[in-house]
Amino acid sequence: MKYRRVFSYSLSIFFIWASIAVVWAQETKPIINASLSGTVIDAATKEPIEGATVQLEAVTHSVKTDRKGKFSFVTGQKLPFKIIVTSVGYTTQNLIIETSPAIIELNRSTESLDEVVVVGYTTIAKKNLIGAVDRVSQQTVKDIPTGSFDAQLQGKVAGMQVAASSGIPGDALHVRLRGATSINADNNPLYVIDGVFLNSESLQTINTGGKATSPIADLSPSDIEYVEVLKDAEATALYGSRGANGVILITTKRGKNAQSAKIDINLYAGRAKAAKLWELTSGPEHAELVNEYFRNIGQAEPFRPVADGGRGLPAEQQTYDRLSEAFRTAGVYNADLSVYGGSDNTAYYLSAGYNKQESILKPISFDRANFRFNIDQKINNKLKIGSSNGISRTGRNQGRAGDGPQGGILQAALHTPTYLSPYNDQGVLVGRAGFDNLTLLLENYDVGSTSLRYIGNVYGEYQITPALKFRSTFSVDYNNYNEHEYWNKLLIAGSGVNGLATSAISQATTWINEQTLTYRKKLGSRHTIGALLGNTLQGSYFSLTSAEGRGFATNDFKLINTAATRTGNQDWDQYKLASFFGRVDYAFDDKYLLDLSLRADGSSKFNKGYQWGYFPAIGAAWRLSKESFLQDVAFLDDLKLKTSYGLTGNQNGINSFASRQLWSGVGSSYRGVAGVFPEQLANQQLSWETTSQFNIGLDAALLNNRLTAVLNYYYKYTKDGLLTEVLPGTTGFGNFTNNAVEISNKGFELSISSLNLRSDVFSWSTSFNVARNINKIEKLATPQNYGSRDLIQFKQGYPMYSFWLYNQLYVDPQTGNAVYEDVDGDGRITTGDRQILGSIWPDYFGGLSNDFSYKNFDLSTFFTFSIGNKIYNHNRFFGEAGGARDAARVIFKSNLDRWQEPGDITDVPRSDGVNNNNYKDGGGRWLEDGSYLRFRTLSLGYNFTSKSLGKSPFSKLRIYVQATNLFTITKYTGLDPESAANSAANQQGIDLGTPPQPRSFQLGVNLTL
Repeated sequence: MKYRRVFSYSLSIFFIWASIAVVWAQETKPIINASLSGTVIDAATKEPIEGATVQLEAVTHSVKTDRKGKFSFVTGQKLPFKIIVTSVGYTTQNLIIETSPAIIELNRSTESLDEVVVVGYTTIAKKNLIGAVDRVSQQTVKDIPTGSFDAQLQGKVAGMQVAASSGIPGDALHVRLRGATSINADNNPLYVIDGVFLNSESLQTINTGGKATSPIADLSPSDIEYVEVLKDAEATALYGSRGANGVILITTKRGKNAQSAKIDINLYAGRAKAAKLWELTSGPEHAELVNEYFRNIGQAEPFRPVADGGRGLPAEQQTYDRLSEAFRTAGVYNADLSVYGGSDNTAYYLSAGYNKQESILKPISFDRANFRFNIDQKINNKLKIGSSNGISRTGRNQGRAGDGPQGGILQAALHTPTYLSPYNDQGVLVGRAGFDNLTLLLENYDVGSTSLRYIGNVYGEYQITPALKFRSTFSVDYNNYNEHEYWNKLLIAGSGVNGLATSAISQATTWINEQTLTYRKKLGSRHTIGALLGNTLQGSYFSLTSAEGRGFATNDFKLINTAATRTGNQDWDQYKLASFFGRVDYAFDDKYLLDLSLRADGSSKFNKGYQWGYFPAIGAAWRLSKESFLQDVAFLDDLKLKTSYGLTGNQNGINSFASRQLWSGVGSSYRGVAGVFPEQLANQQLSWETTSQFNIGLDAALLNNRLTAVLNYYYKYTKDGLLTEVLPGTTGFGNFTNNAVEISNKGFELSISSLNLRSDVFSWSTSFNVARNINKIEKLATPQNYGSRDLIQFKQGYPMYSFWLYNQLYVDPQTGNAVYEDVDGDGRITTGDRQILGSIWPDYFGGLSNDFSYKNFDLSTFFTFSIGNKIYNHNRFFGEAGGARDAARVIFKSNLDRWQEPGDITDVPRSDGVNNNNYKDGGGRWLEDGSYLRFRTLSLGYNFTSKSLGKSPFSKLRIYVQATNLFTITKYTGLDPESAANSAANQQGIDLGTPPQPRSFQLGVNLTL
């Protein structure tokens, strides 16, 4: 009864207030002289613009357009009206409206000087930006079919090198910002998504021939709004120990307040195929080359009549095409669904997606299912809370596509001689020449992994005063990585042990708690001051549990618990980081800009007295365009001179206990007794690797912002570089970590964007960037060689990743022998004659894009280029040995250009087993120019107008076709000038057993409901 009375009273009060409201409305009708309604649309695409503000001049009242771009309001004024129409990303329009309804077209603004960019825990207007920061809208690249979004950034940011080392989706990429600063520490940039520091180190433990999975591939590109790349010390200083290699800030999509709910659907499907494959000799050609080799060394030809004990005549040999068996036309599929919107106090974004990509190399594939939920809630005028949450499940059918014959799919296809039958005399499939039988390998291949990843945070933000704001966040990056492999008795890896199975579960967790206090106030009309104070607490933990089984009853049993012999292993690692940072910036009349910052990082990786690193930075800018002597230059919109200097640190990539003496326990089969032994020497003075960076730049905007240009010059110098040094065997230890390297990087970056043409029906814009980086090892006591064949060397006075080779001068036309440079002049070609013959670094690299629109059509083209880089074609080393390896290796068709008789001019020596220098491992003739110009993407789309959609539920509809990697212009004789046999940082530039990036075609549709 009590609740019923309360309900009755409440209902009565509601009706009383409703009645009063009705009477008030009847008695206070406004005097209406005119009404205005209309539609606001994009001038280029004719699409409706939601959320545009329409305001009468000199009146505070305004309205916003709905999802179809429509608006209406009544006023006491009479036509004609003077109105102001504004929308984010569009040029403000001041119009006189004489009739109603009206259609208002807004032009997209080129990079607006008032655009806000994110820099070091705060936002700043682009016109007041001092640091070197580039922004990439993910909308322009999200449909490029790659496993991870960082591959989509290739050629988009000046000074940022992105190289896909293989055509396998989801594999790790080489990403370098302004060169490399460390030999043994991490050279990857720091990735931050919505304030969460990402763990970008691969958790893979399975040997896939040097390849590694990319943790960045766990992120869905469709959820990304834009990416900002921070390059100089002023921009990265507040990230301290994490900023030496640059910072990539990822902002995901969010809903907007007072926005009606929208549903976006993005679908595409396509096919991918290798643009070309290696040219191999046929069976008869292979046999003839082998016979020639044996004639040259004075032995009997192996390819002679069977009746004489031979393998049959060359003409009798068959040709078996294993490459066509290994490669396929691969499928590419993607589906994304997102729902977003908001009320006055709540904004939300909810999405789900699925991406599947088959590799062009069987049976490798990649698939990712992802879910995201972002929410922002205003509690009151001062308090705001929110959360960002991303969950993904990434599956990989992985492939050994790099080095090593056992289980190597591409090795089995490429390096097995073409004349060898896959069957023995009894018609049974068998492996040959030390490689697995390709058919058996593809039928029984079982290597895979599954990653379950959560990346998220919660935040609270309190506006203490209009100028002072406090923010606290707690973030987590959790990755559960489960991998397995099984090699049955039909395959080389499992044949000797009656089957081999391994399984491993890795868990990596990074948590971060941050507090920031931000102050920003405008003093009078000309002074603006800002301050930031904050701290960070971070912890990282890693654990690994693995098991191995050998000996299985039959090939039908794969679980380790069914193996005859079982072993297990455990590992763990952890470190903590405490940081304090602050920043002060000042602007006078938006003309003179200055900021100072300092970050202190304390790491558990170092001992007391060496744990803390201090990283200051200073930046200043002068907007010359605001000076009186440039005020009358009509074509100049903005001209800014900027400079900065600062220090950043690095401790990533080294053992978390590298400074400490370590002991290890080991199990023993002797009477079941376990033991303890010393594993690592301590280095009590091990400390931070520190990079100083100077930057000077010029930003310009011309012709009403239709032409913008950014030019930067930088100089980076790394001291106390972290290095793993080899110890003498008498110490009982193999190596220890020390601060023993100094490295420099210097170069320039130029970015130009232009709006070339714009009319009611046609527009054309262009973006171009080019960069140059010069890398040099300034201090290194002892050269460091890498790889099983020491092809890469780090040496003082030379760039990192230099090639250490024998320089082949020519092939003697009289003898057919290779002639090498005798560096030490001793008359012999020995290790002492190896020398640096180039490096992986290009002289110039960048990208060029053009975007066109004509009525409802849009067309985009994008090229990337690299000039002057070297690549070692190790495939040619194995494939150009003529018949020297007989049945053990394939022979490339290039061997047909060999020297055969006196007077022949060629760089391919005679087939000769006496003069081993003709096929000398590490020979310089396999070092090639890796320069290229690649047609990266071509996209053609059609946008349906709101009029053509009529009363359909769609507010936007676009159908498009896209082609990727249409062609590559290069002198490189391999398949892909970006290929690398190994994902390790110091193994770049060596091409061996690596599938190329595919050429793909896809059809897609973008819908908005």
